[in-house]
Amino acid sequence: MRPRNTIVYAPKLKYADEKHAPPKLGKGLFAWIGPVARAKEGMLVEKTGLDAAIFLRFTRMLRNIFLTLSIIGILVLIPANVVGSNRADVSQYLKGGQSFFVTMTPQYPDPEKSGSLWVHVACVWAIDLIVAFFLWRNYGAVVRLRRQYFDSPEYLQSLHSRTLMVTDIPPADRTDEGILRLVDQVEHTAALPRASIGRNVKELPDMIAEHDEAVRELESVLAKYLKNPDNLPTKRPTMRASKKYRANNGTHDVDAIDYLTGRIRELEVEITHVRESVDKRNAMPFGFASYERIEDAHTVAFAARKKHPQGTTIRLAPRPNDLIWQNLPLSKKQRSWRRFWNNLWVAILTLLWIAPNALIAIFLANLSNLASVWPGFRENFQRNHKTWAAVQGIASPALTSLIYLILPIIFRRMSIRGGDTTKTSRERHVATKLYAFFVFNNLIIFSIFSVVYAFVAAVVKNRKTEDAWHAVLEGQFFFRLLSGLSQTSYFWVVWLLQRQLGAAADLAQMINLVWVWFCRTFMAPTPRQEIEWTAPPPFDYAVYYNYFLFYATVGLCFSTLQPLVLPITALYFAIDYWLKKYLLLYVLITKTESGGQHWRFLFNRLIFAVCLSNVVMGLVIRGASGGWFKVYFMVPPAFLVLGVKYYCSKVYDGQMTYYTKATLKDPESLAEPGKKVRKNDRVQSRFGHPALYKPLMTPMVHAKARHVLSEIYRGRLDNSDTASTTGYSDIAMDPMSHSHPGKTARFAPTAQKEMFEVVPETRLDFEHFKNRAEFADALGGNGELYGRPDDLISERSSTPRSFLGRHGSGSGNSSRASSPGGERSLPAHHRRVGSGSSGPWQNTPYQQQQQQDLHPAYRDDPAYAHAGDLGQRELYSMGNESESRLLHGAQPFGHAAPNEDGGREMYGLDRWRTGGSGYLGLPPGEADPGVTGYDYYRARRL
Repeated sequence: MRPRNTIVYAPKLKYADEKHAPPKLGKGLFAWIGPVARAKEGMLVEKTGLDAAIFLRFTRMLRNIFLTLSIIGILVLIPANVVGSNRADVSQYLKGGQSFFVTMTPQYPDPEKSGSLWVHVACVWAIDLIVAFFLWRNYGAVVRLRRQYFDSPEYLQSLHSRTLMVTDIPPADRTDEGILRLVDQVEHTAALPRASIGRNVKELPDMIAEHDEAVRELESVLAKYLKNPDNLPTKRPTMRASKKYRANNGTHDVDAIDYLTGRIRELEVEITHVRESVDKRNAMPFGFASYERIEDAHTVAFAARKKHPQGTTIRLAPRPNDLIWQNLPLSKKQRSWRRFWNNLWVAILTLLWIAPNALIAIFLANLSNLASVWPGFRENFQRNHKTWAAVQGIASPALTSLIYLILPIIFRRMSIRGGDTTKTSRERHVATKLYAFFVFNNLIIFSIFSVVYAFVAAVVKNRKTEDAWHAVLEGQFFFRLLSGLSQTSYFWVVWLLQRQLGAAADLAQMINLVWVWFCRTFMAPTPRQEIEWTAPPPFDYAVYYNYFLFYATVGLCFSTLQPLVLPITALYFAIDYWLKKYLLLYVLITKTESGGQHWRFLFNRLIFAVCLSNVVMGLVIRGASGGWFKVYFMVPPAFLVLGVKYYCSKVYDGQMTYYTKATLKDPESLAEPGKKVRKNDRVQSRFGHPALYKPLMTPMVHAKARHVLSEIYRGRLDNSDTASTTGYSDIAMDPMSHSHPGKTARFAPTAQKEMFEVVPETRLDFEHFKNRAEFADALGGNGELYGRPDDLISERSSTPRSFLGRHGSGSGNSSRASSPGGERSLPAHHRRVGSGSSGPWQNTPYQQQQQQDLHPAYRDDPAYAHAGDLGQRELYSMGNESESRLLHGAQPFGHAAPNEDGGREMYGLDRWRTGGSGYLGLPPGEADPGVTGYDYYRARRL
């Protein structure tokens, strides 16, 4: 199926740019094996990103660990278990028709051969040392990858690499200048940063989310109603208005198209109004500071680890698309309180799942147990035994899989409510909670449930003839634990073998294929859905990291109980490494690139898995009558593993996090004449809230229904949702007309505006929409795969500015000219010296004191002390030509230029107005087509 379904099995070949495109594949059945095998780690980092490369390195590390441990398990542990077992008990067990695998476990120890248990103790030391060695070695390799990532062009040219995020800012410092003061209290640097304080966007994010939901719902209604546009149903679709708007629409059904159209139109008006009325003085307790050099930003971040000036937290800023904006305004107290309740609810959910998990394991996984306690079901079960056997084989795995599909969604929402400020930290917390849930319920509770039940039954039975303490001692808890874990080990061997089918299903993409086929055959998908189906799906790191960590924990815990689990776990990681390598190279993308920040979480969980396995092995040796001395001898390896963790954290963590920990200070660099200042690191723009500038979605409709849309659809008449954001953009621009190139939407020579987006059948492909914000946010990662990273420093940006500068008109480094007009009235402390209005400025004592109170970046530049214009005098010392010289070199007002007739042609103000011709005395549209037409600017043909 792979050669015939490239969009499903190799979408990145089609959509990725030349730099990130994977190697081409042949049409043969095994043509994919060669390119995947030749893809080394350096290529993986370039083609898939550092997160994907570290995931594959982690998988390869687990494969190598268990391959090494398999040698110990097969050559040492299995012979030791066979030799140390009581042959009489084993023979009796085998005569009962039980599995031969019991001979490989220490379930029936021989008290006279307890010396063989020292082999288990030695193997515990060997296992811990092997795992510690691989962890240390791969930690160093990950550090090298991180250092290479720091030196990569993508990181060096990104804005977040040189930007700090400041949270918990007190009210007195919630200005651009206040941010500069806070970072200066941590560490003085040679260059001054540019700051941007956060803005209160009010209810804009919720309104935009509601608008997007309404657009999608309208698209769904239109897709069903217009499935056959030449034969429309006689009855228009209806729906029940939401509870929020039933006061105006009543409780009865309303026309779905009219209702949704009205809601979209009302929301667009409200969004436009809120965007225009955002209070520029209402700053939020977070902001960003961007430096000229990466070294300065990382030096300040390193120094701020233990410093919290004015109670703030200063750290390196993540990528803009990694931020969870709704949690940035939370205070420390709010975040701590939310985190407490979040962890409490996770703990409660974990404990509550014990009962359903036990019921599924006892009754649903074995319906005969249910028949034994339910007489009404027993007769039906015996009469339809084969049918119920099929139900038994499907129901338990299906219900368990459904729960595990819903569980990550629940944990993600809980993590957002818990106050996580980045998606990376959210995914890390989700993986942590999933791992704790799996280990507690699926490993500990499931494995020892029968043991605890048998022990309690024995104690209750002995309690009738003995006192409570002697009844507990006669219950033989450790021996029953050994026996129960040995019997459970067979289940885990089979379960790990079945996981291979899950890995193969991921490669086959059967779920996606069947679902898309079903929707296209039996349902009416919208154009947006069909486009999204062709996009490369994102890789769920949290879920797969949890799976792999759980498999590794099971393998380590049962390594001495059932040594066969070691080669089976190694086989799983060996196969899945190749399959995941293909998927990450050709199919899946990283939705939010963290730059390899998941590694420490993985390292710590493997340390926990090793310690937990030591506890299990100690209980096994104690249950096999090995005595407590052997158990005590197993304690030092755990401390050795913890020592490796401490060493790696001290030696490697700083190198993984910071580009540098210190930088050379050059105070004279600021005063160096002719030094070029970066003009395009627009921190005010890139780290602005997306709700201020995000384009609103336009309903998409199939092109086959074009001729009937005007009769049934009454939505937005043009793309006016972005018109109100020109105050937040770099330069005011009207949206261009799609049907008339070179003309704006307002002045297009047509009476009918663009009401909707008609998508032809040939354009129902992600290739045509991969750079759209509405698709890139959910399906395009950060755009780097397609050659358009949203964090790349560029000359222009269409995102909002801070507008919280010292004069209330802009951020501190804003130098955009004010509206044309007469000279403004000056405060009393501003005076000119000399006659007229062209004399130099004089700083009065009041003004000098005011200058001393300002941050150096906001003080007047001495170079402009004799400027003849107040606007020039108020410029930053760090000029920004992209703001202050937008019209540099333009024709002056009323300038006369010679024409062909020897006369002179006048240019007027209309030349710079949107939609105007730019010539005086000519009506719009009558300008020289040779100059203003599109062909004039095309390259000359040879």
